[in-house]
Amino acid sequence: MAAALIIGASRGIGHELVRQYLRDGWRVIATARQQADCDALAALGAEVHVLDVNNVEAVAGLGWKLDGEHLDVAILNAGVYGPRHDGFPVQADFDNVMHTNVLSAMRLLPIVAPLVAAARGKLAVMSSRMGSLSERHSAIGSLYRASKAALNSVLVDTALTFGHQGATCVALHPGWVRTDMGGGSADLMPADSAAGIRATLAALPPSDKAVFVNYDGTPIGW
Repeated sequence: MAAALIIGASRGIGHELVRQYLRDGWRVIATARQQADCDALAALGAEVHVLDVNNVEAVAGLGWKLDGEHLDVAILNAGVYGPRHDGFPVQADFDNVMHTNVLSAMRLLPIVAPLVAAARGKLAVMSSRMGSLSERHSAIGSLYRASKAALNSVLVDTALTFGHQGATCVALHPGWVRTDMGGGSADLMPADSAAGIRATLAALPPSDKAVFVNYDGTPIGW
């Protein structure tokens, strides 16, 4: 049975990814910060772990719990946008965005990548087109943009380490999705984004170099 790990699955795209993979007969391991969200995921049929990605002890504990797994797909979905203004950034906002979007990935990817490599699977992070340097045409959301550009850099380094071992590393732009982050006027429903992400990951050929793609498979420039 194919296995997927979804980190950050309490709601939105992450929750929808869990639901769709389970519907199609996959074994799904999911994480969320709150026990109530974990209970809801377990009710769907997922194997669940409580995880705050900013808690280093919890991240290390997840590594111990997953030891020996073979993951066909792993998606690091946890992330935050941060302040909606572009004024002078305060330390608390910077720390929250960078720790959640970047530092957690630097801790989690080395734990998860060998498990994906063992299955010659797909290791994905939920990035954003806003993190592209070559396709940038706006400075709006500069802190979020900086965090996603840094996340992409971490993924490229992960591919350099684990790509030749069998992990295909993917930075995903999920589209503009109607979630707490995307807002109610966004183009896509979470179900559509999740379906596109799943199809894109399934269609991607093995690669020892990181790739950056839209949810529909369209390439994005780094």
